[in-house]
Amino acid sequence: MTDAQPRWRPGQTVVERFLRPDGSVGQELPLRVISDDGAALLGWIPDGTEMIGSRLVDGRSMREVDLEDRFRVPRERVPAVWAGSSTLRLIDERHWSSVWWFFDPAGDFTGWYCNLEIPLGRTAAGTDRIDGVLDVVVSPDGSWSWKDEDETGSAIRAGRLTAAQAARLRTEGERLIGLAEAGVYPFDGTFTEFRPGPAWSRPRLP
Repeated sequence: MTDAQPRWRPGQTVVERFLRPDGSVGQELPLRVISDDGAALLGWIPDGTEMIGSRLVDGRSMREVDLEDRFRVPRERVPAVWAGSSTLRLIDERHWSSVWWFFDPAGDFTGWYCNLEIPLGRTAAGTDRIDGVLDVVVSPDGSWSWKDEDETGSAIRAGRLTAAQAARLRTEGERLIGLAEAGVYPFDGTFTEFRPGPAWSRPRLP
């Protein structure tokens, strides 16, 4: 991190972009900034937020495609809505992950999702990442499980990830598992009672 890195004020809207390995942009999600120190951004995506999603060009869902072809079928960008939950996201440029606090429509905390990612730095508009395929799910009681382990090998064979990147992403997942087992931040109860301001509108893509 350098002094030239963008830094955002609470209440601003920034865009979290997920890029593909070829540099093209996949998903784009607007976040309302809760806090930012120039490296660690905490942002809010409420239920019903409009975003840009990604889908397979042939109309099938990811789970309808054989594992070996899942990362080979071309994808396209489509308008979408983040629906069914709200998330508070901690996106730290120093780590190959972001940690999401999930809240149900009633506003109750339901658990953490550790999205393993490759950080690509910040732009004036927001933060860029590459999704790392493998993830870790942490329950409110601190128990955890890997998610999408079966997809990692096919992602490597398809050129979606390198073996070195996959190894570093798994190491990052193991780091987060250690924090969850110890019950320390971000898995210590911090932000589990988070409530958005009553007058907040949903963030919107510029």
